[in-house]
Amino acid sequence: MALSTWEDPEPLAIGSAPVPEYGTGSLADLLPTLAAGMSVPGMTAAIPELTGADRNCVFLIDGLGWEQLKAHPDEAPFMASLLASSRGGTGRPITAGYPATTATSLASVGTGLPPGAHGLPGYTARNPDTGELMNQLRWIPWTQPRTWQPYPTVFELADAAGVHTAQVSSPAFQNTPLTKVALSGGTFHGRLTGEDRMDFAAGQLAAGDRSLVYTYYAEVDGKGHRFGVDSDPWRGQLMYVDRLVQRLAEQLPPRSALYVTADHGMIDIPFDEQHRIDFDEDWELRAGVALLGGEGRARHVYAVPGAQADVLTCWREVLGEQFWVASRDEAIAAGWFGPHVDERVYARIGDVVAAARDDVLIIATEREPKESAMVGNHGSMTPAEQHVPLLEVRS
Repeated sequence: MALSTWEDPEPLAIGSAPVPEYGTGSLADLLPTLAAGMSVPGMTAAIPELTGADRNCVFLIDGLGWEQLKAHPDEAPFMASLLASSRGGTGRPITAGYPATTATSLASVGTGLPPGAHGLPGYTARNPDTGELMNQLRWIPWTQPRTWQPYPTVFELADAAGVHTAQVSSPAFQNTPLTKVALSGGTFHGRLTGEDRMDFAAGQLAAGDRSLVYTYYAEVDGKGHRFGVDSDPWRGQLMYVDRLVQRLAEQLPPRSALYVTADHGMIDIPFDEQHRIDFDEDWELRAGVALLGGEGRARHVYAVPGAQADVLTCWREVLGEQFWVASRDEAIAAGWFGPHVDERVYARIGDVVAAARDDVLIIATEREPKESAMVGNHGSMTPAEQHVPLLEVRS
């Protein structure tokens, strides 16, 4: 009887990664579609299922993915009743974009561009000019915002076209660099409570014959990171934000459309060595790596000069059954960051890009102690992270 020979498992094929629906159904396509319906020059109605309205409000709920919403109809009865309205009545989600993380997604929403163009390709990314990792959510170390992201926002273009444009959010976000590069244009109105934001957003919608209003709520994401997406604190936040959506929907002025969406979904990862691989304790993964960027489920890996091929080979051998592991050029060619990557953005992307398929993280307990302790995580291309609602209410 012949002995069977051992064969190394094949790494995940790059082409098997479910690339976001750039150009037809991603977050980057939402505002251009709405602005096109209000006759803003240069805007294209990229999401064909949506019908134009004179007054449009986007309510972005940080961290509320499509799968999480569908799984909790009792906690969110109003939003659950709107599931069939998603994406223009098709009952389908849209995709966040890669990576599915807040800084990247907010920039995609506000600029109407995919990550390869707006240039915020992850939670942290290398600044090619300094060689340092830049946290693009907290903007540390500080970098000139309009150099980092030079394109105008859709809000700015709409405002210039005579559309009444406003953002209604926490006062803490008014002057942040991320707001400046992603969400500026028109007038920012800081309101502390969710109820005040809903009431003020409705008033801003009514303030113009053509209006584009954005409002935001963060704590669904916060509770998910800290406690997980099926915890009592998370459920409590979902119940609260469901009431906020209903409050806003009931105040819509005539000729309005409200769109409820999110920047990403979330997945809980168990706390054990099988599901949490510690980069700081793994000599194989560290070999040849100069900087570790991104986040646990969407890593940018920057190699020591000359070590790029070896790092790619090693990461594929160690992680290739659980992560899509690609070189920079492979990830770009596969369209992970959009159909085109600007020259200024190219070197911000890792020499190696690793996107999780399975329920696993690459943590870094020494470099990233707070992030490594999170229960709920996101960033990759799985449906739980990528799919976000586009619920619709019209008046």
